[in-house]
Amino acid sequence: MDPAWSAAGYLNNASTFPGFYHWFASPQNIGWVNLLNEWGLTLIGAALILGVLVRWASIGGILMMLLYYFPVLQFPYVPSGHAFIVDDHIIYIFVLAVLAKYEAGKIWGLDMFVGKKESMVPTPSSAATPTGL
Repeated sequence: MDPAWSAAGYLNNASTFPGFYHWFASPQNIGWVNLLNEWGLTLIGAALILGVLVRWASIGGILMMLLYYFPVLQFPYVPSGHAFIVDDHIIYIFVLAVLAKYEAGKIWGLDMFVGKKESMVPTPSSAATPTGL
């Protein structure tokens, strides 16, 4: 909510793909980058907390975590205080992938009320049907 905040410092200090991240930090782009970053974090977080549109929020979160992961790398060197492959960003990516894969919002969130509701319990006719015949 701080109007003086900007992602430019983080983007300008990128060690991996510096040209790509410097383009994001350029004066003509930093406005929309800051807007997408602020609202992306807010909307993705709210969607995951409420359990609504979890698959889409997880995909957006994975994309953001990838964009946050690469600037801190000092490829091929391990940055101080971080692991090279299993960084906190990678752990978040795996957690978000699990949430997206298993549609967690349909079990513990509002996604069970949004869209087509599917039963989690198999019907007796589908359970009694032998497989492979």
